[in-house]
Amino acid sequence: MGRGARSTASVKDVARAAGVSVGTVSNVLNRPDMVAEATRDRVRAAIGALGFVRNEAARHLRSGSSRAIGLVVIDNSNPFFTTMARGAEDTVAEHGDVVLVANSAADTARERRHLELFEQQRVRGILLTPTHDIPDLGGFERLGIPVVYLDHYLPECECSSVSVDDVAGGRLAGEHLVGLGHRRVCFAGGPTSLHQVRHRLAGFREVVEAAGGQVSHADTAGLTVGSGRRIGATFDPHDPERPTGLFAANDLVAIGVLNELVSRGLRVPRDLSIVGFDDIDFAATTTVPLTSIHQPAYDLGRKGAQMLYELLGEAPAGGATEWSDRPDGATREPSGTRAGDPMTSRDRQVRFTPTLVVRESSGAPSH
Repeated sequence: MGRGARSTASVKDVARAAGVSVGTVSNVLNRPDMVAEATRDRVRAAIGALGFVRNEAARHLRSGSSRAIGLVVIDNSNPFFTTMARGAEDTVAEHGDVVLVANSAADTARERRHLELFEQQRVRGILLTPTHDIPDLGGFERLGIPVVYLDHYLPECECSSVSVDDVAGGRLAGEHLVGLGHRRVCFAGGPTSLHQVRHRLAGFREVVEAAGGQVSHADTAGLTVGSGRRIGATFDPHDPERPTGLFAANDLVAIGVLNELVSRGLRVPRDLSIVGFDDIDFAATTTVPLTSIHQPAYDLGRKGAQMLYELLGEAPAGGATEWSDRPDGATREPSGTRAGDPMTSRDRQVRFTPTLVVRESSGAPSH
């Protein structure tokens, strides 16, 4: 067989080599307890000799389902989303399934295409961090494929979601900077069409303005380190009206601002106090360790996947999961659903309460 060639052995080839029927081969693959041990051994020997690999995709399409869960994230280059995906994957693996991860890059057309492909693949369920609007999921509803939104609170939607209270996170950042004496502050990040950005800004602005402060907004086309560096490049430490504190929509933007200022010889927090959002692993290891609003990315993914299996009527691994008023900050409307019963309510919203992690990047103003 030439390099790169693939085995084309079929079930019929295995049956011929083992001297059995196609039905017997099928039973060995799917219901081995129905076949005598000697026959099983003969069929398995033929499978090994021919290099037969079963076509799982075709089998699942024939049966109308697969063993895969589709996960669509906004930005797979952001460590927050990779950690969230790991939480989902750990739960999915406990149920014997796999996660297929797709990146929408905050593009609604690309998101739609990923969802269409997952629908065609007949995945068991969908975990989705939507871009701007709630996509049309009618195809999944018709096929009975459940959907859980991640990192997205949708109070107006009769759906299931797991998220963090972004408004509360913005308030925490505002209270921290105001408490340090800052009154001219900047919010860095965008676009505000992303609900996370919009809600974090709203909570931040509410606290600062209530304290008599002013909030400027450095909007960006993305939430990346590069976006943050561009914002940092506009900072003029000699401007008497400059902001003295900055709250970034996520840690990547905050790290970009911080790196740019340090590269120009400016001092954080003396020249600018900086607070991020997410508390990714890198936040504690930056040149100046970053103060950040912590949200439990791993738990978001894990609990979202657990909710998905409740919708499928499968008990969580290890028994029932308690959701209401948890000490780790998660809250959920009680459903009365027992482990193993399908979820009947479509308005189950799990929300985590964010926390402030103070490090060296924030401090008292220099004047």
